[in-house]
Amino acid sequence: MEKMDRIKDLLIKIYGKPTGQEAFDQLRVLMTSYSERWVRQGFGDPDEKEVVLITYGDSIKRDGEAPLKTLQAFIRAYLKESVATIHFLPFFPYSSDDGFSVIDYLKINTELGTWTDVQAFSSDFRLMFDWVINHISAKSPWFEAYLASNPGYRNLAIEVDPDEDLGMVTRPRSLPLLTPVEKQDGRTVYVWTTFSEDQIDLNFRSIDVLIAMTRVMLEYVKYGASILRLDAIAYLWKEIGTPCIHHPKTHLMVKLFRAILDCLAPHVWLITETNVPHAENISYFGDGGDEAQLVYNFSLPPLLLHTFFKEDVSLLSRWAESLGQLNDHTTFFNFTASHDGIGVRPLEGLVSSEDIAAIIKTVRANGGDVSYKRNPDGTDSPYELNITYVDALRGSGLGGDEMHARRFLASQSIALVLPGVPGIYIQSLLGSRNWYEGVALTGRARSINREKLDVDGLVEEIEDPETFRSRVFAVYTAMIVVRRAQSAFHPRAGFKVLPVDSDVFAIVRSSQDQTVIALTNVTSRDIGVDIGTATTGPTRDLLSKRLFSSRKVTMAPYEVLWLTPT
Repeated sequence: MEKMDRIKDLLIKIYGKPTGQEAFDQLRVLMTSYSERWVRQGFGDPDEKEVVLITYGDSIKRDGEAPLKTLQAFIRAYLKESVATIHFLPFFPYSSDDGFSVIDYLKINTELGTWTDVQAFSSDFRLMFDWVINHISAKSPWFEAYLASNPGYRNLAIEVDPDEDLGMVTRPRSLPLLTPVEKQDGRTVYVWTTFSEDQIDLNFRSIDVLIAMTRVMLEYVKYGASILRLDAIAYLWKEIGTPCIHHPKTHLMVKLFRAILDCLAPHVWLITETNVPHAENISYFGDGGDEAQLVYNFSLPPLLLHTFFKEDVSLLSRWAESLGQLNDHTTFFNFTASHDGIGVRPLEGLVSSEDIAAIIKTVRANGGDVSYKRNPDGTDSPYELNITYVDALRGSGLGGDEMHARRFLASQSIALVLPGVPGIYIQSLLGSRNWYEGVALTGRARSINREKLDVDGLVEEIEDPETFRSRVFAVYTAMIVVRRAQSAFHPRAGFKVLPVDSDVFAIVRSSQDQTVIALTNVTSRDIGVDIGTATTGPTRDLLSKRLFSSRKVTMAPYEVLWLTPT
């Protein structure tokens, strides 16, 4: 009863007493209909073995075979020892944005497979689904019902007078915020479209929308999701006269969804996708126990680029020290690449505008592009870098593929040793380069990092040790396997950043029964390192199995050492 009282209290805070009570009555009926249907997955909190693979359902394909079946066969054959969770990017019928303009939340895109194909993964892996909660496709049946003013759908979208002053609204795109649409009665209205004219923002002021989307959430749990990614959650609640990002009622909505899951499915975790500066990002932990259990560590990807471009870990080390120790129910999702570009905003307050300009210049030199957002004053500023993370770390002076692969893998090692859960994008794991053909095909800059790979050609490459893919894939997967066996890499194991040298990122991770000193040379030079008081005796490198009798070690360019006292 206490959990239901919390849900009721949150609804009244969001909607006021009469409407909140009405919402509670409807939500209680919905929850009752699901309460006997759960198949408990038996997952506990993430531990050191928790490594998440981020992938589209058709990232790996074979002609004549359902892509989900092809993907499952590949992962079982090559990644079963490396990953614990599969994060499926949207696999629903869609009209644009590679799945993030959802036509039907509860169907699987027939070009990918079926729900049975999705659930087949659960015999080996935890499942993470994308919950595209902020918007829906303009071609969806829900939006068609809104245009027809059908009962239950009349308030689906957010209608706004185009003469309203929307200057305070935070814009993640350089596109119009409002889109005119014609309703079936002949009226033209303007609806809120944060991301594109095909992505209609949902109106969570409507109880009908709340109930419909809560049903979607519970259906995903029924189909086996144990982690739900709240896409673009920061923009959920709109109120004219405010920035319409991180609205207090957005936070209350996250608390509400968490409270519902705590009541019905406490094994399910929420992760918030908020591509914003660090302080704003971690606000979605709430008080440490009432909002998301995981938040994306969005500052990490661009900060690593800055570190390797400058060959200086000073800023990265100071930032890592500031992460602090989280509680037993929250942690970071440490990633370097995703289906989207590399966010620029998370660098705000960390690096200078000159350094950001230098990063952009290097990314463009490496074949990438830059997407922009619209500012309240009408100007545009960089929003994300569109490039594969592999090619972002390319350099003219690296001396060929071998050194390029070493530099990239060094960057990935840092994400593996920081406190939190690693999230690894499949194109990074496979050593994918910029996919220019995809950009030409779609006309979208983000396609550069969304290649569709033929499985037979892929297998041939990763099994040939002379190929660039193999150089990346073999070392990356081996590093992950070692990582998963160390209790010191538990998400909430202790950590301390060591100021050993500006050329080497050094962090000590420690559990009750293990200490690991993780060192990463971020330069193209040999570096001598003194790990000082971090250990008093000989050490062994967990990766290479080499023994070191002295606390002083010499590291080759971009070398990674995970030292444990012998």
